[in-house]
Amino acid sequence: MNLIKPTHPARINLVNIPLLLTFSVYPMKNYRRNRQAGATYFFTLCLDDRRSSLLIDYIDELRKAYQKTQSKLPFTTEAMVILPDHIHALWTMPNHDDDYPTRIRLFKSHFSRQLPQSVKRTSSVSRMNRQETGVWQRRFWEHTIRDELDFNNHMDYIHYNPVKHKLVRRAVDWAYSSFLREVKKGRYAEDWATEAFDNSDIGE
Repeated sequence: MNLIKPTHPARINLVNIPLLLTFSVYPMKNYRRNRQAGATYFFTLCLDDRRSSLLIDYIDELRKAYQKTQSKLPFTTEAMVILPDHIHALWTMPNHDDDYPTRIRLFKSHFSRQLPQSVKRTSSVSRMNRQETGVWQRRFWEHTIRDELDFNNHMDYIHYNPVKHKLVRRAVDWAYSSFLREVKKGRYAEDWATEAFDNSDIGE
């Protein structure tokens, strides 16, 4: 089923998303990830230091890491936004392939390896014992897209995020997202989700 449908520009309903994103920071130890070949997923990947801006400061390195991962293990990027300290993305996996954890691990690793040693230092004893860098949070949040409405809600959430975090006044002004691509496709108007937009249903 083709999940991509134009969303009404005057309304977005993301009531359930704030609760979902809470667990990206505090994952349950016994949480078992849902894996379905060919499914579409919403992901949140966060830097270990949520005050950092590494993802924007090293955007070229991030793009190279993403391209390298996608070249080795293909998937479809339905939508994506890169914030200074975290990423939201919608991926559709290939048919007969459910291995998104390896893709995320490779993406994180490819990015971290390109960074100067000075920004990878960590004061965490457990990380040092594991020979881990201090770049990414160990875990990530994943949500399996259920249907067209769920897809549209997460698509909207991704593209509204820079406005929500007050990084820009209009979604179209944020350079590090798939919003302009979707405008060209006719999914959104350029003035969708401005600072004056009704955002009462949106939160993190």
